[in-house]
Amino acid sequence: MGVIKDILTFLANNVFGQVPILIGLITLAGLILQRKRAEDVVAGALRATIGVVILFIGVDVFTGGLASFQTVLASAMGTTPPHADHSLTDFLSKQGGTIALVITVAFLVHVLIVRLFPAARYLYLTGHLMFWISTVTVASLVTIAPGANQLTLVLCGAGFVAAYWTLQPLWMRPLMRRVMPDDRFGYAHTSSLACLVTGYAARPLGSRKKHDTEKLTLPRQLSFFKDVNISTALIISVIMLLGVAFADHGVVAKAAAEMDDKLSPWVWGLLVGLRFAGGIAILLYGVRMFLGEIVPAFKGFSDRVIPGTRPALDAPTVFPVAPTAVMLGFVTSTVVFLACLAVSAAAGWFTLAPPMIMLFFVGGAAGLFGNVVAGWRGAVLGGVISGLILAVGQGFTWGLYERTAPELSTLADPDWYAIGWLLKAADPVIGKGTVWLVPVIALAATVVTLVLLGRADKRRAVAEGEPEAAGAAPAKA
Repeated sequence: MGVIKDILTFLANNVFGQVPILIGLITLAGLILQRKRAEDVVAGALRATIGVVILFIGVDVFTGGLASFQTVLASAMGTTPPHADHSLTDFLSKQGGTIALVITVAFLVHVLIVRLFPAARYLYLTGHLMFWISTVTVASLVTIAPGANQLTLVLCGAGFVAAYWTLQPLWMRPLMRRVMPDDRFGYAHTSSLACLVTGYAARPLGSRKKHDTEKLTLPRQLSFFKDVNISTALIISVIMLLGVAFADHGVVAKAAAEMDDKLSPWVWGLLVGLRFAGGIAILLYGVRMFLGEIVPAFKGFSDRVIPGTRPALDAPTVFPVAPTAVMLGFVTSTVVFLACLAVSAAAGWFTLAPPMIMLFFVGGAAGLFGNVVAGWRGAVLGGVISGLILAVGQGFTWGLYERTAPELSTLADPDWYAIGWLLKAADPVIGKGTVWLVPVIALAATVVTLVLLGRADKRRAVAEGEPEAAGAAPAKA
């Protein structure tokens, strides 16, 4: 039993937890299954791996500045983080092994479900979020069943997480078909609920055809804003310089010294804005590079291992579709969150911490999906909804994890809040002895959903005169 546990932990830490390795191996196996030439297999796998590495280099470039800016903004708003008796580091030191096992077991269950039910369609491949979803789930289970042993936490957590990984790309599929009409890949990101709410709420606001952010007509003097790199650099630099102007000088000087101890705070603010734009450009290049390999390579799995399946990938994979909408959603979500922070501070409520990285990815994604429904109006609405969810969710969820890892509420995406409160709602009826209801209900709901979707696919295929249901592998001649 110990050997099996060690193997599962190794896979979680060294494969599922390392996105470049995971994508590289998936690409390698897919190309081998397609019987490509050896040189094509090696080159394709390496290009996909390097593409993911480049993507994460881009993320590191701009998030490094955002992390410092978060501190500056908090100082400018006169806020301090709330006190916590427990920390995420302590929680991971106690439950890190359990989380690793949940990731591995959940992925195996997820693969089995996708293999058995063609309607499942998507294989969840966003490695870092596989870790965070498992962490949030284990923290929630520990909260509602504090006496549960590791085996119970692993099996119950894995069942719930596998259900989420299976269903999340499916509820995003209608919106993703507007982004990717050819359904080449699915959307696997924990911003999905904000994107989903935005997609439905934006319907009355107009259409993408009329108001698409990528086709906006600007006066000649402002035409340079059509270049997303220039507009990103200008907008973020202005925000940074405003933060520098109102923040405590000592806080800003310390942040600037981390880049260069001889640097003026004003120049530091400008450089962070420029680095942010550069990081986004690097990220988008990496996305294009690894998508060019993983999507065609995945056909090997779709044809030979899991018929009809497609990869479900991270949020940045859709950002190249409408980068202006991404920036509009990010800026709007940041403004709304800061307004909520000011109101909360003035009223003496919970002290919010600006989660700049989450505001970018969640606000940007919601802005993009809002744009495909209603153009720039939908993108703005997506930013508003994201900012409100992140602010309200943070304030209400800190106490939920005060005995485990309160930082989970400040690092959170919208789906994290939903998972935490969904499991908390089960608290009155679930304890140490009945915690098994969590995976049973989650997996049962998943199976029922997939059966209903499968029947709907068959009816649609018959109505359209197709020989096979949507999502199933084509019949071989």
